[in-house]
Amino acid sequence: MELISVKIDAPAETNLILGQTHFIKSAEDLYEALISAVPGIKFGLAFCEASGKCLIRSEGNDEELKSAAENNALALGCGHSFIIFMKNAYPINVLNAIKNMQEVCSIFCATANPVEAIIAQTGLGRGILGVVDGESPKGIEGEKDIQDRKSFLRNIGYKR
Repeated sequence: MELISVKIDAPAETNLILGQTHFIKSAEDLYEALISAVPGIKFGLAFCEASGKCLIRSEGNDEELKSAAENNALALGCGHSFIIFMKNAYPINVLNAIKNMQEVCSIFCATANPVEAIIAQTGLGRGILGVVDGESPKGIEGEKDIQDRKSFLRNIGYKR
């Protein structure tokens, strides 16, 4: 077995969701979940088929994000994985809809941070072991940091 780190090449100012699912209809179902969750969402998604033709299946309503999802899915090369890039929405707006899909097995990350997927390569294929989501902590927040965090959440409309 070989361990590989694959850097996700995300388009500017996007959030991403990386997960695992188990059925060919996942691409269409993910599309429906996203389009129904947030009016005005822009997204592209790709799903790596793990049997049969083993194709990357893709959907979306934004060609740049759809192409980015396809390219990153190809770089990951992990069966039954999916990646979503989105704009005009945050993961918090769509995660419950995605997690409630019958075929979704797990979510590895949902973030706007730089991401590296840690991949295991075996004779059978590739699988995602986990992710590195952003940077390591640099300390513990102080009073000013707490005020900044609370202010940020109110500025983006998540707290009153």
